[in-house]
Amino acid sequence: MRELAADQRNYFFVLEATRVGIHKSILAALYDVHHAPRLPDGEYGLGIAPANRIPLSQLDTFPEQVQYAANTIRSLTNELIAQGWDGAALWSAADNRYSDAFLRRITEGYRPASDDLDAGLLESCDYQSLFNAYLEDMQVDFADTQLPESLAFLDRALLDLVERLPRYYQGLTHHREALLDALRIWRKADTREEIILSLLNSREFPTSQAELDRLDRGLLNFAQNVSPNYGGYPHQRESLLRLTQLWRQLNTREDAIASLSQGTSPESGLAVVDPALVALVERIPQYYRGQGRQRTALLEGFRMWRGLDSRKSAIAALGIETDIFTTPLEPSRAQAIAQQIDRELVAFIRRVPGAYSEQPDQREALIRLAQLWRELGMREAVIQSLIEDVKRMEQARPAPPTSPPPLIRPPRWTPNNIQLTASIVPNGNFTWAEATRGGQRMPPDQATVNAMVRIATLAQRARDRVGRPFHITSWYRPPAVNRRVGGSSNSRHIVGDAIDYYVEGMTGDELYRILDPWWPGGLGRYGGNRRLISHIDARGHRARWRHT
Repeated sequence: MRELAADQRNYFFVLEATRVGIHKSILAALYDVHHAPRLPDGEYGLGIAPANRIPLSQLDTFPEQVQYAANTIRSLTNELIAQGWDGAALWSAADNRYSDAFLRRITEGYRPASDDLDAGLLESCDYQSLFNAYLEDMQVDFADTQLPESLAFLDRALLDLVERLPRYYQGLTHHREALLDALRIWRKADTREEIILSLLNSREFPTSQAELDRLDRGLLNFAQNVSPNYGGYPHQRESLLRLTQLWRQLNTREDAIASLSQGTSPESGLAVVDPALVALVERIPQYYRGQGRQRTALLEGFRMWRGLDSRKSAIAALGIETDIFTTPLEPSRAQAIAQQIDRELVAFIRRVPGAYSEQPDQREALIRLAQLWRELGMREAVIQSLIEDVKRMEQARPAPPTSPPPLIRPPRWTPNNIQLTASIVPNGNFTWAEATRGGQRMPPDQATVNAMVRIATLAQRARDRVGRPFHITSWYRPPAVNRRVGGSSNSRHIVGDAIDYYVEGMTGDELYRILDPWWPGGLGRYGGNRRLISHIDARGHRARWRHT
């Protein structure tokens, strides 16, 4: 039995606050102030005791204490709203935190109604202690985030984004996930399945295009009705912050706030089509036949990629003598020159995936190449065709693995039965030896084991999709190790569901573009002398970033 590290506790605070739509820092404050009861798992609780028909056994672990504390704050908020408290009474917009009046109400304690089977009994506490702990946790969350002095702009910025959002909705997975989670929090539901059931009369996520269209119509109808129904209640604000975070694929709630201070456009930008562009380029050598339109497409892409001013300059840059423009050519020489141009263009296009660094001029060169290759008239048409490619890539499924399963496996991995040489998932490639650095970093509890299994399951899909081995550089890191190597306090490596890795012969950028369309969690890449290394994690929502 042992106490969790602060970073590990913070993971549970974020998880439950996101589920119920409350401000995470209030959970951290309740833990700091109450630090009770003492729990069998070696931790301390958040001042939550059994109420109604909730047995003590449901509250005797730290994750359960956080879960019921979150439920209890939600129940208290709902009760106050029913009593007539408005958004301004519950939340101080200028300070971007719960109001003093609401914090005082929390310190009085709370006993839920007799028919409320989700909330516990919240013990009373000292107001000043709770206030100080609440502000301290907020300051930690915003420590690395650049924000304006006043956050009074936030509500208007959130509404500006959601009002324009339907015009930019493209049916991409992270767009749909953003609206689903926002609607879930807005309606105070615990799971997305509840929202899907309300919109489609089924808990199963839709697979047919007709069902997806129905789901999208319901989600967009929600977005269109947010502004007239926004009352500034905390759960509504958290709903829209979550929407912003997932729509923009940002790491944290605080990053979402910072991004809104820079602009409120829902436009995703052209980087969204990068995976499709690179996938198209990778297929071109297979289908290139030296036809006129194909040669024209590659030559124009080469010209723009190199920043050349004319087709003549592009041909010269390929090493072709420029006298071909002034001297009549014999048929045999013309054919030889065409073959030489083809060889040089194909050699160029083979180098593009590794050289592509997502610069605007590079992207425009490939968009123009795609436009000519696919014989599309308008630029808007080629962008839309690439977006459709991305959507297909999101839905693609890798071939099932064919490796034989290990001879002996426990029915469930626990901290006490880990076999270092065994694959973490059946028929998988990732072993416990890789995940634990050869047994030096063993998971201390079941939650960490479960997280490591979760990321191994997803990472196997990624490896199958890439088709090459992943070389692990970092997986689970205990908090002390994470601090020693300079990891963030929010690092998923602490939880156990993050992997840093490289693939021989591929850059981090190339891996990012292959995985970006469908990877459901965090996806990062490194620059500088670490440009070959990529990061994946299983945080439960899409986040994308580049480390310099």
